[in-house]
Amino acid sequence: MADKDSVEKYLENNPQFAKEYFDKKLRAEALTAAFNASVDVKDTASFKDVNSIQESAIIFELVKELQKPTSLEQSIHVVLQRIALIIQADRMSFYMLRARNGTPELFTALFDVTPTSKYETNLVHPQAEIVFPTDIGIVGFTAHSKKPQSVPDVTKVLLWSASKVFEELTDIERQFHKAFYTVRTYLQCQRYSVGLLDMTKEKEFYDEWPVKLGDVEPYKGPKTPDGREVIFYKIIDYLLEDKEEIKVIPGPPADHWALVSGLPTYVAENGFICNMMNVAADDYFTFQKGPVDESGFVIKNCLSLPIVNKKEEIVGIATFFNRKDGKPFDEYDEQITEALTQFLGWSVLNCDTYDKLNRTEYRRDIAQDMLMYQTKCTNDEMQSILNTKEKFDAEPEDCDQKEMYKLLRANIPPANDVNGEDLYKFSFSDFPVTEHSLIKAGIRMFFELGVVEKFKVPLRWMYTVRKGYRAITYHNWRHGFNVGHTMFCLLQTGKLRKYYSDLDAFAMVAAAFCHDIDHRGTNNLYQTKSSHPLAKLHGSSIMERHHLEYSKTLMGEESLNIFCNLQKRQFENVQHLFDVCIIATDLALYFKSVRKKNDVPKYSQRHRPWEVQSKVALMVAAEFWEQGDLERTVLDQQPIPMMDRNCSEQLPKMQCGFIDFVCSFVYKEFSRFHKEIQPMFDGLNNNRSHWNELAEVYNAKMKAIEDEKKKLEGGDEAKSNTSGKSKTCTIC
Repeated sequence: MADKDSVEKYLENNPQFAKEYFDKKLRAEALTAAFNASVDVKDTASFKDVNSIQESAIIFELVKELQKPTSLEQSIHVVLQRIALIIQADRMSFYMLRARNGTPELFTALFDVTPTSKYETNLVHPQAEIVFPTDIGIVGFTAHSKKPQSVPDVTKVLLWSASKVFEELTDIERQFHKAFYTVRTYLQCQRYSVGLLDMTKEKEFYDEWPVKLGDVEPYKGPKTPDGREVIFYKIIDYLLEDKEEIKVIPGPPADHWALVSGLPTYVAENGFICNMMNVAADDYFTFQKGPVDESGFVIKNCLSLPIVNKKEEIVGIATFFNRKDGKPFDEYDEQITEALTQFLGWSVLNCDTYDKLNRTEYRRDIAQDMLMYQTKCTNDEMQSILNTKEKFDAEPEDCDQKEMYKLLRANIPPANDVNGEDLYKFSFSDFPVTEHSLIKAGIRMFFELGVVEKFKVPLRWMYTVRKGYRAITYHNWRHGFNVGHTMFCLLQTGKLRKYYSDLDAFAMVAAAFCHDIDHRGTNNLYQTKSSHPLAKLHGSSIMERHHLEYSKTLMGEESLNIFCNLQKRQFENVQHLFDVCIIATDLALYFKSVRKKNDVPKYSQRHRPWEVQSKVALMVAAEFWEQGDLERTVLDQQPIPMMDRNCSEQLPKMQCGFIDFVCSFVYKEFSRFHKEIQPMFDGLNNNRSHWNELAEVYNAKMKAIEDEKKKLEGGDEAKSNTSGKSKTCTIC
């Protein structure tokens, strides 16, 4: 015979058996004894102690509590606490019914009641009430239907189902099955199927050809509420009897057993929930009378619902067949399945989004591959700079690095003689130098900075950057080189190098070369006005962010990543400086910094000798005018004078303005900071004097035109007055 401890342990481990035994043997005795016993709860937080309390004693306590002369809310509070003990609820709430202006509503009287909470804490102040109409939510539905609802378990199941929906994003068949599987305890059906609808609203022209050629009849069938043809592109069939399995039927025929009745099509067309309680007696839909397949399954009743996504589009139809107890599906089944199909609708959208993201990634990878193929320096192009084939009979990557760098030093021109020009002078002009020679000159700058061998810089990078610049009027490779050279001169000739580490100098010069890569010849404002994808991708500093992203894309290739041999901390610091330098080339940021008087832009327009700078200014103006032409023809807008070729004679005046309001402050501050930078400021002032002379010529010309115009207007006025007097005399 078992002892007391063994019995208690068994009952603890088998609560279902204990409950059944209590209901059959002890409940009647407990109720009889209830009115002669008191309740002693030693530890309400202990699951074992609470369960050891006789339910009859608690019920008796409730009866006595209701007889006390206290407020209704206080009595209900005690009742809720006792009920929470019995049903082991975490917390409970009490809603009361009232009517405002004849409209019934529910409001919270007690909220968040636990077995140990205080009445004052749970009593809801009128200003903090939660109010429900009687036709919304589970609380409203309970009041309206006057039927108890097992909310906690169903809610948990639906939430669990939702979590399963969002757990599986790649396979919609498995995603749906996971969601359905979790509610099968509450929805006892033998089988269910999901028909997924084609989401195409407008067909491509080639899909219309068979119709226009007369080979196919125009579609005359039903359509969804948003105007799509009701076409099921896939049926997913879930069998729940015996050996469970999933059958996926792509492109199902119209006579497939899941569609032949016409019920899924009807639901897709109207968006209704259809509960067919006896399909054999239905005259509207033509359900298959016998077994639908080799399994011998026969349809007896079914429940069909639309699956709707967040855009309120019907994306599919879910149909549940044959309750296992033989009864028709009821209102409770409809509630559960309707909530479930909402999750499924969201999941379809998530799957579509996931698929679109994947496709975007694929397109990005393809575009990047094309970019690399078109931009990356080829082996033949590399040999034009570093002829390792002839010297070592090998590609650069296969050569000894020291020997290769030694060969490269010998192959590129010295810094003081790049086609007769000196890289160490601010007056360096790129016009006599070929674009190919500028690549070599750029590599020479890195050698002069002492970073090539120190950081093992890949040699293909400079050539690849050159190919990344487009063949446009001004913002082309030559401009990129000139800005890189300016930064080099500021560091080396301007003696700013002593303030920066080798890594800093490396990052700044590299950023200068890349700062306008893939420029399109139009500014940020034009990208915004024309709704260019770049403007949609980047909210501010549009082109600058694009130049930065393009540069990073190139450096995603190992053979082009000039920072690949840095340590992690070095790389992070250099990458940050690289980012800052390129974004800082946005003039909008420069104007903000000038107003604050605490920063200067990283780069500004080069001011070399007048003979060079005047040509550069005309190139800049020509590109601006090209944008102005686009604004006039494409955007149908009048360009500002700077972009308007009809205002070309104002170029000298605008150049003076640019020098005064953009360049002068920077050059002046630099020259005060370091006397070695004075040549830049002197060149700036010299160029301004030339532009001012041309501006005065223009001003004199405009003044002469204005004087002539006034003279003509004055003559016409005198003539008019004389004519008037003559008429007056005649009339008199």
